[in-house]
Amino acid sequence: MTNSILIIGGGAREHAIAWKLAQSDAVGQVFVSPGNGGTAFSSKVRNVLIDLTNHSTVAQWCRDYDVKLVVVGPEDPLANGIADDLKQEGILCFGPSKHAAMIESSKEFAKSFMERHGIPTARWRAFGDVETAKEHIMSAPYPALVIKASGLTAGKGVIVAKTKDEACKAVESILTDKIYGTAGNIVVVEELVVGEEISVLCFSDGETVSVMPPAQDHKRLLENDKGPNTGGMGAYSPCPLVSSKEMDIIKNEVLMKAINGLKKEGRPFTGVLFAGIMLTNNGIKVLEYNCRFGDPETEAILPLLESDLYNIMMSCVTGDLKKTTVHWKEDTYAVGVVLASKGYPGSYAKGHEITGINEVLSRQRQLVFHAGTTQKDESVVTNGGRVMVVLCIGGDLLSTMCQAQSAAEVINFEGKQFRKDIGHRAAAKLLKKGFSLTYKDSGVDIIAGDNLVAAIKPLAAKTIRSGVIGSIGEIGRAHV
Repeated sequence: MTNSILIIGGGAREHAIAWKLAQSDAVGQVFVSPGNGGTAFSSKVRNVLIDLTNHSTVAQWCRDYDVKLVVVGPEDPLANGIADDLKQEGILCFGPSKHAAMIESSKEFAKSFMERHGIPTARWRAFGDVETAKEHIMSAPYPALVIKASGLTAGKGVIVAKTKDEACKAVESILTDKIYGTAGNIVVVEELVVGEEISVLCFSDGETVSVMPPAQDHKRLLENDKGPNTGGMGAYSPCPLVSSKEMDIIKNEVLMKAINGLKKEGRPFTGVLFAGIMLTNNGIKVLEYNCRFGDPETEAILPLLESDLYNIMMSCVTGDLKKTTVHWKEDTYAVGVVLASKGYPGSYAKGHEITGINEVLSRQRQLVFHAGTTQKDESVVTNGGRVMVVLCIGGDLLSTMCQAQSAAEVINFEGKQFRKDIGHRAAAKLLKKGFSLTYKDSGVDIIAGDNLVAAIKPLAAKTIRSGVIGSIGEIGRAHV
């Protein structure tokens, strides 16, 4: 007997989840609401329209279509209590309760929670008054330059200021100008910590955790981490910037402490817990927790999963995760590049025809996860800021990065923009170790490889040491 699943959400994250769940022999049908152009006609997957704001309607729809499990992608429904309401109706839901989801929905709560449970994080204070916040910025015994709206802002509510004056203006824009609406009624003023930022996710049944391979997101719009913050312009996994020793610390001091702390406070957490972490010279610092799969990290992580995702999710919602062994591909990397609309993260046009998708999908170990797309007649057209994620899987990181760049060049639509350096920080580390890559190794065209080299040169230059490496050249002519 096969089971039906309902996934709530419409981005590339949900497409990746649907793609992986559809591989399970235990799953017969995956419904996605509202879905996108990629989930509209996939094998075993189809879109449905449900009023997701009415949880009773969702529950009744699940009963009508004999849905075994509901999987919630974005944070908003979780923060609004959909998992609680479905549970009350007797429907299994992969995702935390409203109270447990506060670890993401309120940054003020999350920071206080970390302090209560001894979880390492940057120094901070929360404010609802502009002048008091500005006084703290000017007098704090640490660089109080990270300004966050406390509520949910679709991943865009963080302003990293370069100066105290800039930080004060950020506070004014959030508290007075209400650029994030009611999500900015409270601001968190946080210490600026420096290091490598990574994402570590885990499955949890509220008692234990199963940790996923670490990933690294790229929040800024432009190469070399320039430009405005976005929802994420690409990610890769596993991230070699974090050691196995640091991963052990993250599991015990960041993830398990959070799961145990939430249980102790009467907020047991079921689903995926996401930790945004900075690897500093003074140790690990938790930047944030999310109460669900990250986006675009999920698109780079799930292709590495060898185990049955449906079985893992069911073990979480039934409290049996400790009995489930989760296997991941070894010696394998995944690199995802986001293709975005012109104007993103600001305003952008919709309805531009997308070409080249089938050419990428015809290649081995290359995938396309749709986000802001929709079907129009016989074509797929743009329907959002982040349009899709082009993902490549390979045996080493540098060549996989090159292949992802090549695939990103193949897909086209009017106004397409994308970063050409996804994975650049890890690439710089590999270059420092003397890793070499030739055109033959990369398996891509010279232009795509040279574009990648040009993008990572600034970081690679910072790694130069006497007797190590002098420079890097084009892929077609020299070792990277």
